[in-house]
Amino acid sequence: MRISNFTIRISQLPIRNRKVMTEFKVFRFDPEKDKFSRFESYQVPWEKGMTVLEGLIYIFDNLDGSLSFRSSCRAAVCGSCAMHITTGFALGENGKYRLACNTLIESLVKQGSGIITIQPLAHLLVYKDLVVDMTNFFKNYESIKPYLIPNEPIPAKEFIQSPSERKKIDGAIDCILCGACYGSCPVAGTNPDYAGPHSILKTLRFYNDSRDTGKKERLNLIGNNYGLFRCHSVFNCQIVCPKKLDPGDAIAQMKKRVIWSMIKQCLGFS
Repeated sequence: MRISNFTIRISQLPIRNRKVMTEFKVFRFDPEKDKFSRFESYQVPWEKGMTVLEGLIYIFDNLDGSLSFRSSCRAAVCGSCAMHITTGFALGENGKYRLACNTLIESLVKQGSGIITIQPLAHLLVYKDLVVDMTNFFKNYESIKPYLIPNEPIPAKEFIQSPSERKKIDGAIDCILCGACYGSCPVAGTNPDYAGPHSILKTLRFYNDSRDTGKKERLNLIGNNYGLFRCHSVFNCQIVCPKKLDPGDAIAQMKKRVIWSMIKQCLGFS
């Protein structure tokens, strides 16, 4: 009797690790072989908890070792695996730039057709398949001097910062430079010299840092037609950030600071 009851209870447990097949349509382009880009389809077995990145790794390991994509930490920290991921071949409502390592296949299949379409970041040259040239992205980032410009002389041990001062840079300091906001920004697509939402968010991070003394310099670096005033306030950057940051709000905050600085100059204040 015990054996019978035990058997019944086991049969009523949910079945785990059951593999389900889903179609991955992956952007493919090899500049050494292809004149035009294309999409290639792969049948990927997956189970609950499996991510899109794991699906791509499965394709690479078992179906097509020529597929190229970037990944590193697999913990949503390094930002290497940012790409456009959607359910269905066309760009659907749920299509957006995401990190492949923290996008569950299950969530996409529930939302749409069950076909997962993957494309590289936009506005950047495609090296191969899902790998893009991030040179311009980081060139614009470097233009805002993304490091502390400290007081002189530099203290022997450390710059002291209180908890309340540290709190002012909460959020912005968590940006992982994945490029999702840049890929979603229509202005970055039409003007490669635009600083980009990532650069302006980082500018706010250093502007608000109590250890930094380059505030005027930073306002000059982004308070121009290639910085703050090139933004069209589309707010795509706000939607796609995998760390739930708000580059759109950072742009608004920095605009206030630039405009107030201009007003003070006109009034003769330093």
